[in-house]
Amino acid sequence: MKVVQGAPLPLGVSRQKEALNFAVEVKEGKQCTLLLYKCGENVPMEKIPMKEEAGIGTVRCVMLSDLPAQACEYNYEIDGKIVTDSYAKGIAGRERWNDQADFTPHQVRGKLPQKEEYPWEDDCPLRIPEEDVIAYSLHVRGFTRHSSSKVKKKGTFRGVMEKLPYLKELGINQIQCMPVYEFEERGRKVNYWGYGEGFFFAPKASYASDHDAQKELKELVKTCHREGIEVVLDFPFTAQTRFQIVEDCLRYYVMEYHIDGFLLNPYQVPVEFLRRDPVLSGTKLLIKDESFQNTMRRFLKGDEGMIASVAEQFRRKTSVSGSCNYITNHTGFTLEDLVSYDAKHNEANGEQNQDGPDYNYSWNCGVEGKTRKKQIVKLRQGQKRNAMFLLMTAQGTPCLLAGDEFGNSQGGNNNVYCQDNETGWVDWSRLEREKSFFHYVKELIAFRKKHGILHQKEALTGTDRSGSGIPDISYHGEAAWQIQQEASSRQLGILYSGSPKKESNCFLLYNMHWIAHSFALPALPKDQAWYQVMSTEEGFYEQPLLIEGKRSIILEGRSVAAFVAGMSQETMRGTRSI
Repeated sequence: MKVVQGAPLPLGVSRQKEALNFAVEVKEGKQCTLLLYKCGENVPMEKIPMKEEAGIGTVRCVMLSDLPAQACEYNYEIDGKIVTDSYAKGIAGRERWNDQADFTPHQVRGKLPQKEEYPWEDDCPLRIPEEDVIAYSLHVRGFTRHSSSKVKKKGTFRGVMEKLPYLKELGINQIQCMPVYEFEERGRKVNYWGYGEGFFFAPKASYASDHDAQKELKELVKTCHREGIEVVLDFPFTAQTRFQIVEDCLRYYVMEYHIDGFLLNPYQVPVEFLRRDPVLSGTKLLIKDESFQNTMRRFLKGDEGMIASVAEQFRRKTSVSGSCNYITNHTGFTLEDLVSYDAKHNEANGEQNQDGPDYNYSWNCGVEGKTRKKQIVKLRQGQKRNAMFLLMTAQGTPCLLAGDEFGNSQGGNNNVYCQDNETGWVDWSRLEREKSFFHYVKELIAFRKKHGILHQKEALTGTDRSGSGIPDISYHGEAAWQIQQEASSRQLGILYSGSPKKESNCFLLYNMHWIAHSFALPALPKDQAWYQVMSTEEGFYEQPLLIEGKRSIILEGRSVAAFVAGMSQETMRGTRSI
């Protein structure tokens, strides 16, 4: 092994032809030594001084040639303290999830980059247009850890891969993964979610079925791309994370792992600055925005005074802010719990139910928690269908919470950050019991994809942009072209003009009041008629329902409906009529 002067950049360990360059930031006046280990061992086999006078600025650097990277791991000793490189691209010593064994100072070590390049073939980020994305938020471990998941490699990247046919069937083309970097899950309570400090450059070893997390994450991304699914990673950097690390980290995952996007905390990271980064250009940089969630939850449960806000959320382009629309998220209730609980039930977290959001804008439909009362169960099923309809018919990018499509429940816990158990895991046994709801969500996603006017690239203005005589979006109520402005109004009709997309017009009705309301049907040209294609109670019809000789329609309380314009003569065959 030959030791020569190194280069200060890039930080971390980088391969320079046949040599490895080590660069680490060390405060002035401190001693620093590079420690080399045989793989899997806790005692250094080599100690190489990194002298301050040989560094540049506050970076110590050294280059080693003829070092067998596949047989070595490394750490630094800085002023007598063993330090694992924050830029380490892989971590050894954390292969077992929540390992409670006593760790030695040398237990956790950085892995060295290998010579072999991963065979990406022709893979690259998909860059699906924002308006065409159907996102799905999941926790890599919790998504398949439950015994009911029926995958071979439960709780791993490979387990997610085993579920890709399911996600494709549902209609998903983007997964948003909660933290997959090497975080510390051990503590007084298990850090199940993975928020907090960590080794951001290193994929989590315990999320890999064979502990080669770097390779397995790449396989996940490559397989997802082959199936037309983007991969977005959640990086909730903390206030202590320097911007240089943030920028270097995101660039690294784009270049090394072909990641399609990142979910970032705008209060900790200057997202707008990152969007101007040339390497990150074209990468989706997303933020969390609860405005859609809170507005639609209140509308769903029947709060008054919501119509103006609801109308705005339906036409809002999430690409402007870089956000997604969601009814539920991992912070808060699942969809099943949203319609089953008025209050959070986080007692199992051990914080006297003080943790988690206090305001959930939920409604239990009359009974708190589980019930066998048929009327309550039916109402909850309807509310879940309404919620998904609200999500999938808004212009912004929709994002489902994993398991919501078949009624996954957390028993009223709205903050499962420490619940690495059946409370926090997705319970796949519910898929069999909730097949009809799953198929409804699947058909709803297909309906959104089929009708481009429900996910347009251009912002809707409420004007006639196509010269068809109909605005691109308009709002209706008991009278056409008018909505009830009073605070007590809880109903809204939205007409989308199909002309800009050369499609059929769509008329969507939302009645979140507990009583029935009449909606005027906007007039169509003489050669066209309205066809109802779905309702809350029946879901999507096998045959469209022709609406004949009616100028209005009654919509039952707490229900939605969708109508599509068609040629009155040409589409008569094979349809029902009312």
